[in-house]
Amino acid sequence: MAQEHTTIRFADLIASSAHDMKNALSVQVGVLERVAQQRRAAGDQESYQVLGGAIHESQRMHASLVQLLGLYKLGQAIYPLDIAECAMAELLGDLLVQQQFMLEVRNIAVQLDCEPDCQWYVDRDLVSGALLNALHNACAHSRGKIRIAARTDQGRLELRVEDDGPGFPAHLLQADAVTARMGVDFAGGSTGLGLHFALQVARVHKNGTRVGGISLENGGAYGGACFVLCLP
Repeated sequence: MAQEHTTIRFADLIASSAHDMKNALSVQVGVLERVAQQRRAAGDQESYQVLGGAIHESQRMHASLVQLLGLYKLGQAIYPLDIAECAMAELLGDLLVQQQFMLEVRNIAVQLDCEPDCQWYVDRDLVSGALLNALHNACAHSRGKIRIAARTDQGRLELRVEDDGPGFPAHLLQADAVTARMGVDFAGGSTGLGLHFALQVARVHKNGTRVGGISLENGGAYGGACFVLCLP
């Protein structure tokens, strides 16, 4: 009797592997944070800073794996989209609490600019994921200041992550730069995954014929890079 073989789709295999790696990285980050705090308490600032860099990279990898899984589920139409009213001040505050350790290690001050009564209908997990990637990028390039803001304007919610770094290079500020950035930069090691994820997050937020979008700017409160997520 011939043996039956089950064909495993490559996308499913990648998703399963990403899930396992994500869980392993989560454990690793927890261990590294505990060790870093121990070194700080012992007065070993050099080791504390070195571990902080390792934690930042691990967190960035963890976020990328979560984004990859999110894209897989969106692409397979199995993501449980949950658009519900959400307090933006609470969402942004929770995001900063999650990244408090990294912000402290890098000595970055964050300005949170959001009205207490700012409410909007969003998928909280997806929006948090898009902003988390922007925050990681801001931390990597900031000289010490980051601003996260939320405001409503003409029937749209505008979420911004700004830093005081050198800003985006000119080629990323072109009208089609966000789409073009989806390629792979072998020299710089960038895959454009974060921007692609943020764009898909924006596009699943719809109101009638209006659809969300993202943009990249230079300027803002500190003259550096600005990531902007607009939702209808």
